[in-house]
Amino acid sequence: MTVNATTRSAGKSAGALDLDRFRLRRFVESLGGDELDIREEKVDLADVAAILQNNPKAVWFRNVGPEGQELTGNVVGSRSRLAKAFGVPAGEVALEMRRRLSLKPELVKLSGNEAPVQEVVLTGADADLLRLPVHVQHALDGAPYISATIDYTIDPKDGRYNCGLRRLMLRGPREAGVDLIAPSDLRVMYMASAGRRERLNVAYVVGCHPIDMVSATMKEPVDELELISSLRAAPLPVVKCVTNDIMVPADAEMVIEGYFDERGYVEKEGPYGEYLGYYGVVKTNPVFHVTAITHRKDALFQTATISGNRMDYTDTSNLEALRMEMNVWKILGEVVRQPVAVYAPVAAGGSMSMRFAIRQTYPGEARSALYAVLGAVGVKNVFVVDPDIDIFDDSQMEWAFGTRFQADRDLVIATGVRLSPLDPSLHGARSGAKAGYDLTWPVQHAQNWELVTPQAPSYPGSRFPSLEAALKDGPKHFEELMAAVGSRDGREVVRELDAFRSGGLERDERGRYYLPKQA
Repeated sequence: MTVNATTRSAGKSAGALDLDRFRLRRFVESLGGDELDIREEKVDLADVAAILQNNPKAVWFRNVGPEGQELTGNVVGSRSRLAKAFGVPAGEVALEMRRRLSLKPELVKLSGNEAPVQEVVLTGADADLLRLPVHVQHALDGAPYISATIDYTIDPKDGRYNCGLRRLMLRGPREAGVDLIAPSDLRVMYMASAGRRERLNVAYVVGCHPIDMVSATMKEPVDELELISSLRAAPLPVVKCVTNDIMVPADAEMVIEGYFDERGYVEKEGPYGEYLGYYGVVKTNPVFHVTAITHRKDALFQTATISGNRMDYTDTSNLEALRMEMNVWKILGEVVRQPVAVYAPVAAGGSMSMRFAIRQTYPGEARSALYAVLGAVGVKNVFVVDPDIDIFDDSQMEWAFGTRFQADRDLVIATGVRLSPLDPSLHGARSGAKAGYDLTWPVQHAQNWELVTPQAPSYPGSRFPSLEAALKDGPKHFEELMAAVGSRDGREVVRELDAFRSGGLERDERGRYYLPKQA
């Protein structure tokens, strides 16, 4: 399980751990009114989806369903909340994640009586999925879905842990459908297991800190349980499941233990609203069987927002955008000397569009970076700009697109490439096209004064005893002449300049005023 991590058993050091520091409930409690919508009134499960849909805030339902349970949703549905989870500004989350990847992970093994997630243990008939506050998320979904789930499995090849975000479609008290169609390590493991007619044990965590959800979206060549510790920048308390040997975070809200049966892809699953904002078709998928449910005494159940026409407000798009940005930072680090910023617009599903800014140091650098990102990342549209453009600002990007782009010169198209099968514009095709948009100034033209963006005057420059002395010192913009004589009213400078016109006042190609030194 832990090839490179430091592993400690429970004891004095484990007892010193704060088992609430990375708890979902504590994170939700830390959100202010600008980030959290608290619903104290009783809410039917049938109404949960409408309240979450297009809601820019996380929502905390204090009294949901006939049992009056607690439910939270849309917790990571904004970059600001993800930034809060990592304790950095919104524009620095991906960079902070890259820094934390270099940290050595540490797992602390707890026994069952020490692990908060096993305060309540339900097995047999008591392990009932239909007692959980699971709601219908989209009008045409095939059933209620448990959507904020992280699956934990052990790869039999090397003993490493694999984690991912995958939904569960309720089929009964102890059965659920699982979406295992997309290429993934878990799909490879399950197909091998089913080929041997063997079950594959799996544990689903429901209700976790945002950092854990981020880690589940990443694909790094490490044990993915250890990855959580690295991204938390803290020891990770873990505990063995009660019905299998899988270790899970001991500070989670809930764990659903079970297995994928050996029959393979045998049951219909879906339809379901997918992360690009459209429906996924009915698929044939494996079946998950529940063997136990463990949870905290005051467990906070979690649901994830996934689809709709405001992807920027959904959990999945925000998570996907952050994952894609991490990938692009890695690529730019190999091909560009001075990468400046990276942003995946969340409104495009977090993966269909990518923007990045670089400081060019040689001709062709922007175009090389554009090709690299197009070739190595599963995005469809890529935009590269100079550092003066704020890639997080849609209005600045539109301005750059409208004024710095010529289609016959700056458009790069790659055809016959693999795209997400969920992209509805493919119309069933197996491959499509990508486009790159070079919105940078060519290096040889970037210093042209007419390409400088106008700004309000700041009056830089040295003081001179007179306007004449300033003019003889060398060419100066009108703004600099005002600063040279300490003028707070430009009209008086105009009057003085007018007096020098008969004495040889000249202007250069940039519009700067000067007096020839011989005058």
